[in-house]
Amino acid sequence: MAKSVISDMDGVIYRGSHIIEGAQDFVTRILSSGLPFLFLTNNSEQSGLDLQRKLEYRGIHGLSSGHFYTAAMATALFLQRQKKDASVYVIGGGALSNELYNVGFSINETHPDYVVVGKTGSFNFDMIKKAANLIRGGAKFIGTNPDMIDPVESGMEPACGTLLAAIEAASGKKPYIVGKPNALMMTIATQKLGVVPSDTIMIGDRMDTDIVGGMEAGMKTCLVLSGVTNKDMLSDFPYTPDHVFNNIGEIYPEKL
Repeated sequence: MAKSVISDMDGVIYRGSHIIEGAQDFVTRILSSGLPFLFLTNNSEQSGLDLQRKLEYRGIHGLSSGHFYTAAMATALFLQRQKKDASVYVIGGGALSNELYNVGFSINETHPDYVVVGKTGSFNFDMIKKAANLIRGGAKFIGTNPDMIDPVESGMEPACGTLLAAIEAASGKKPYIVGKPNALMMTIATQKLGVVPSDTIMIGDRMDTDIVGGMEAGMKTCLVLSGVTNKDMLSDFPYTPDHVFNNIGEIYPEKL
């Protein structure tokens, strides 16, 4: 029986601005259960407070900003552990820059220690050019997450991995990815909850990040079919989730 829960958000709780069926019921149950839980997302564009208010605006209440941990937070923590007071060139949303500021980093567009890339709708040719030149000049190449596409109401849209691929092609260097499926992010999440992976279930909609990351971290995994992965895609992978559900509303963690 699960003693704690870690869940993805995009494609699990919402798709774009639309709340997925069953999400409200799940949040109500998990809050009532008393089980430790954390929403672990590769989203690097929004802060924990942004995500809390996003859900409140759409009718999901009772959560605090501390219930969310993003790829931006994990990236900032990882880089702080690598080099204190470093400088960075950032491609990404305001939340990513803010998390890097919070750990004492400065923005540097000429000779940074790191080039850090997260998803942003303002990505352009000049950013590719500058990032590639800085990386070839010695800056370390960091990506918040490898997701190639994100689910939205109208279908799919390019995500962080698409941006990383363009910069990798231009620079000839591969990025180090901090977010899921890196076990580092899973480890940070269990540390924040004060639990062990074997007592934790990981809920997600992506076989190549959520499920493989949870599996490699030693968690029980639950795939929901409300986001990127559908049933026909399951046979494409050499591993399987422990459970498959249509949506998160069907999941009762205390019974798993």
